[in-house]
Amino acid sequence: MKSSRVVPMISVWLALSSSAFAQENLSLRCMTVEPDAAQRERIDQAVEQNMKMRTALGFEPSVNGGTINVYFHVIRNGLQGNVPDAQIQNQINVLNASYAQWGWRFNLVRTTRTNFASWFTASQGSAAERQMKSALRQGSANDLNVYSANPGGGLLGWATFPFEYASDPRNDGVVVLFSTLPGGSSDPYNLGDTLTHEVGHWMGLYHTFQGGCGRFDDRVADTPAEASPAYGCPLRRNSCPLRPGVDPVENFMDYSDDVCMDRFTAGQDRRMDAQFTTFRSGR
Repeated sequence: MKSSRVVPMISVWLALSSSAFAQENLSLRCMTVEPDAAQRERIDQAVEQNMKMRTALGFEPSVNGGTINVYFHVIRNGLQGNVPDAQIQNQINVLNASYAQWGWRFNLVRTTRTNFASWFTASQGSAAERQMKSALRQGSANDLNVYSANPGGGLLGWATFPFEYASDPRNDGVVVLFSTLPGGSSDPYNLGDTLTHEVGHWMGLYHTFQGGCGRFDDRVADTPAEASPAYGCPLRRNSCPLRPGVDPVENFMDYSDDVCMDRFTAGQDRRMDAQFTTFRSGR
């Protein structure tokens, strides 16, 4: 948990943020395409089989942390989106603060800068995204490629999941709106937690509201059920009153304002470890 993050306990954070960006784009924070229920079941079965095989061979059940090399690709349109090196390093610092408790460290290896208008506004699943990633992606399955751009429409970002790497390695990585980096203009999403959220997907996590009030549809037992995404910082929200606990609005995998998000759970950590081991480690 980030000790430097303090959530103001005042009424403004118990409702929707008043910023224009948040008011106009409430449903578009993340465009990561999550698998359906049958796919989620197959993925978890593959992870379970891998863990059993590792145990039978005398290996540790899963990795429980390590250093992830980061290749950061700045996509710009002229001067627009040309985020400075200091801002990128601040973003890496946010990642490290968010994941350090769980044993993960992010190491910025290289920054590339590309002036290409159609890539700058590439949408999820578009030909421009495919061209951009095919040209720029570096490293292997356990290396994180980040693309900062301006997808438009209020969209903050998206990511690929670990299980997708084997079938489409060139598409692997995370795309984020450039102005969500620390100090950017997308208030209240400008403290760097958009990338924290998307890297959570890249590590194998689903949204906390995946499946609504159903039982553990995010596949993590210690994240309380949540009927729908939370916006702002409604700390006492309880959208699934028949299930234990209030909504996990302070979790990085919700849609809350950056100032509100400051934690993963132990269950999410175990899932990230198992997913990384099965689909990324050594590949």
